Amino acid sequence: MAVTEITAKSILRKFNKADSWFVARYSMNLYRGCLHNCSYCDGRAEKYNVQGEFGKDVAVKINALDLLEKELDPAKKRKPVKKGFVLFGGGVGDSYQSVEKRYELTRGALVLMERFNRPVHVLTKSTLVERDIDLLEKINKKSKALISMSFSSMDNQISAQFEPGVADPLTRLDLLKQIKKKSGIAIGVFLMPVIPYISDTPEVLNETLSRCREAEVDFVIFSGMTLKPGRQEEYFYSSLENSYPELINEYKCLYANAGKWGYTSEAYYHKINHLFESLADHHGIPKRIPIQHWKPVTDESDRVVIILEQLDYLLKLKRETSPYGYGAYSLSQLKQPIREYQGSFTRLKGIGPVTERLIREILNTGSCKYYDKMMG
Repeated sequence: MAVTEITAKSILRKFNKADSWFVARYSMNLYRGCLHNCSYCDGRAEKYNVQGEFGKDVAVKINALDLLEKELDPAKKRKPVKKGFVLFGGGVGDSYQSVEKRYELTRGALVLMERFNRPVHVLTKSTLVERDIDLLEKINKKSKALISMSFSSMDNQISAQFEPGVADPLTRLDLLKQIKKKSGIAIGVFLMPVIPYISDTPEVLNETLSRCREAEVDFVIFSGMTLKPGRQEEYFYSSLENSYPELINEYKCLYANAGKWGYTSEAYYHKINHLFESLADHHGIPKRIPIQHWKPVTDESDRVVIILEQLDYLLKLKRETSPYGYGAYSLSQLKQPIREYQGSFTRLKGIGPVTERLIREILNTGSCKYYDKMMG
């Protein structure tokens, strides 16, 4: 392992619009590179410009806490930080990878979040998050906290082969369960990615969601695997050669037209999404983060955008036509709060009478009956 200390120019990354996957307005990477060394991780891809050997080398932003304090302090900002969750994790480095034991940047950042009353969503693969439950409980009581873990399955053998740097999935899921029981913090599973022909089968996926139901998770977010040409693809194939060599040719067919984003065929995504939807419904697990976990900490405009984007996802999961995705994007581009928009929303691209009625219902009531029905 090689650790490089670097200085950053900024820490908080503002999303272009309210994010409906993580219900976050901001994210941060305190580390670049990840020592978990998951063989499918697309952080390895050249487009992210992570220096060194991914999985073995990590860069530490040693000035992160000084920058973050300035970015959060309203007295030092010309424009205040918008309302909404700050996402810890994702991107190109887990906030709780092993180097955090030495540098404690994540813990320091949580101290600042508590001080400035910022809600946080922690997404990790590491059991080290347990160390900071005291801070996360305080944040949850003052503003709001969510804790999620990402998995490819709940199969210990699969995890050992593809996620060598983390604890086995059942240990991690049990930790989530205990966190919810002791603290009341909402917990979630990001089943991202499922690995084609390995953790996306009906048997494995059903077992995974059954375990999630038993752990009483509040939501499961699902996604297939991308395989970007270059370092990510090469590293994954070398891992696959060691454990499932018989699948190499099938993968090359599946990703034959992957393009720069590494997508499989549309037919494959439809197939696994349909399987996930039916099993999630069977087990009674929400497929997006339910509104009660984020409504209090989002502003009205973001709330409308998130609801419309979640509806768009849920309809497309059923392979139904959705009128809501483009409308959500158009609303997110408004320069003023949605309520202050003068005139009919149907003047905006992608918004028809049906979508306009939903928008007005959300503005008037904070949600809408159709959304509540779709979320179950």
